[in-house]
Amino acid sequence: MSKPVIHFKIGCDNLPKTIAFYKNVFGWDIVTNNNLASINSNPENGIPGHITDLVSEVDNYITIYIQTETIVQDLKLIESKGCKVLVNPIELPNGRTFAWFQDVAGNTVGLLTPLNND
Repeated sequence: MSKPVIHFKIGCDNLPKTIAFYKNVFGWDIVTNNNLASINSNPENGIPGHITDLVSEVDNYITIYIQTETIVQDLKLIESKGCKVLVNPIELPNGRTFAWFQDVAGNTVGLLTPLNND
């Protein structure tokens, strides 16, 4: 069974400027909460995302999140293919769990478990 991309995150070093860009160019509905902005790119057929302005060494990135109900097994398979787990599973306040891995091309990719009502 194929596992869908269900979320994305855009990193930046200037949250107001980045939010204004995506609102003005693409008409996205964006709600800000401190250094995190929630994106509802298209409620009918788009996937939700976030823009983050976190202090880090890398500010410009885009990460996709693949939904999985078997996050631990997926990470074991990913490692068996020669890739690296960057962040082991972490449970979020909403009940989901996420992890990051580095794919064969060196990209950071996220895994995210479904919400109970997904």
